[in-house]
Amino acid sequence: MTRQKADVFAAISDPTRRHILFLLAAGSLNIHLLAGNFDISRPAVSKHIKILEEAGLVSIEEKGRKRYCSLDQAGFGEIRDWLAFYDQFWTNNLSRLGRLLKEKNKPKNNKHKKP
Repeated sequence: MTRQKADVFAAISDPTRRHILFLLAAGSLNIHLLAGNFDISRPAVSKHIKILEEAGLVSIEEKGRKRYCSLDQAGFGEIRDWLAFYDQFWTNNLSRLGRLLKEKNKPKNNKHKKP
């Protein structure tokens, strides 16, 4: 039975989870060191990490008795695609607005000149 991937947008909706991703951008951290950056319990941090792992944003590797978290590039594809769509949307709309404003500000050709 395959497990369905968690919603990546729900995973990044929480500020604590976004901060975890920010910290992991600098490199792999063990869960104990990662938990030290928060004013919540280690089990609460572990729950946040589990949500990020289920969304495919974080991978966990066991080294001896320690568990290390690192960013998983594959999980960010959906976010990247979503942002790219809206980036293109705004680029197109702003270009269209620019052309409209240029057209509106063009001097009009007066066919009826005063003598």
